[in-house]
Amino acid sequence: MLTTLAIQNYRSLRDLVLPLSQLTVIVGANGTGKSSLYRALRLLADAGRNGAVAALAGEGGLPSTLWAGPETISRAVREGRAPVQPLRRTKSVGLRLGYSGDEFGYALDFGLPIPSETAFNLDPEYKRECVWHGPVLRPSALLADRSGTRVRIRDEAGSWIESGHSIALTDSMLGEFADPRLCPELLIVRDRVRGWRFYDHFRTDADAPARQSRIGTRTWALDHDGGDLAAALRTIQESTDADALATAIDDAFPGSSIEVTAADGRFDLRFHQHGLLRPLSAAELSDGTLRYLLWAAALLSPRPPELLVLNEPETSLHPDLLPALAALITAAAKKTQLLVVSHSQLLVRFLEDASVLELEKDFGATVVAGQGRLDQPSWHWPKR
Repeated sequence: MLTTLAIQNYRSLRDLVLPLSQLTVIVGANGTGKSSLYRALRLLADAGRNGAVAALAGEGGLPSTLWAGPETISRAVREGRAPVQPLRRTKSVGLRLGYSGDEFGYALDFGLPIPSETAFNLDPEYKRECVWHGPVLRPSALLADRSGTRVRIRDEAGSWIESGHSIALTDSMLGEFADPRLCPELLIVRDRVRGWRFYDHFRTDADAPARQSRIGTRTWALDHDGGDLAAALRTIQESTDADALATAIDDAFPGSSIEVTAADGRFDLRFHQHGLLRPLSAAELSDGTLRYLLWAAALLSPRPPELLVLNEPETSLHPDLLPALAALITAAAKKTQLLVVSHSQLLVRFLEDASVLELEKDFGATVVAGQGRLDQPSWHWPKR
């Protein structure tokens, strides 16, 4: 389980260190940084697939994602006796992301390249990457250490050995140097990060993938666009979670049930609603009903990931559906670690045993409400 998430200089997340539990819920008003936190966690997962540089380019490049406020906020500024001064950087530019748990920790430091005669002067570079054992980075706990193009790993005797080859500054050592013979811990961390699962705002419009009939295969995890909804639900029905799915449907829509038909390999969803003489197809379902079925398929996956991240699952759902959704989330948290970003205080009230963190703004920077310096989990960034 992840116990700490750390983000520095990503949009409004100037210096955020969050404690994570089995079920963590992030709440806060609009503009407090909830979406930025979600995107930062996705960016961290992209590093495991060697896709973080491309993901940053999709956000407008590293300069547009960096914290735009001052490096420090003086006491005079906080007390209103002086204006906020224009940004003058005295420290190296860096976007830092990391996490830790009881077993392993991982951190990366993105920076800008030294200007040269190339068209790619805005490509972010990995200035530092580290994997360590335990919840806190210490020199003695380091297992793999990347500085620039150089990677070194610790052998069984505890001594450092050089990798023997350089790595491109735009590549992650998780993607390029995960070798089960030389450093199996890197391979473990990479595969775990790659296994994190994210769901964000399923489409429910008339042309939504979830409304279309398609060839189905056994589906252990719902796709991010929900296009394999019928196959995912049928997979659950043929697993040990069939009763849980039936209960989730009945809790939300009393007296209702679902059926997944298969003809020539093509799967179709049928929704049997109490009081109707015929079942409804996926194309006929209301947006809220379809969205709830998508969340049920995601949360009842027969093969849950180590970390499941949900972004505003309450969107477009009637308040009457939130108790049933909360029950699904609570049950899923018994099998996997969940992080939920939500606008709904009503949903939060229905969630059992959840750790709730409220975000707020302090001079433009996102902070955790009520969290002082001594309340933060212990965290140390690797130095360049």
